[in-house]
Amino acid sequence: MAKEQKTKAALPALKYNRVDVSSLSRARRGKHHDLLQGILRELNLLQSGSALEIPLAGVGGIGLANLRSAVHRMAVSEGLEIETQANEENLYIWKAKLK
Repeated sequence: MAKEQKTKAALPALKYNRVDVSSLSRARRGKHHDLLQGILRELNLLQSGSALEIPLAGVGGIGLANLRSAVHRMAVSEGLEIETQANEENLYIWKAKLK
């Protein structure tokens, strides 16, 4: 029996561009980046013993759990230790006391 020759099919044209992974930024920039940067800026200016009061009605429909999580991620990335508390209307954020 004769060996069948395998033909290489032509690769289809690429629809998307390729980039080196090393050129990509590792920083997170979610859809609420500006809101979180504002909170971080004010948190850094906050005096000891004070808390920021973030009205939940004024954060563009972000749920409490998602807002708290985003603020915590941002604080950790900046090396800040924070504490939070919330009620039905507001999220309170303050710098944790150093131990």
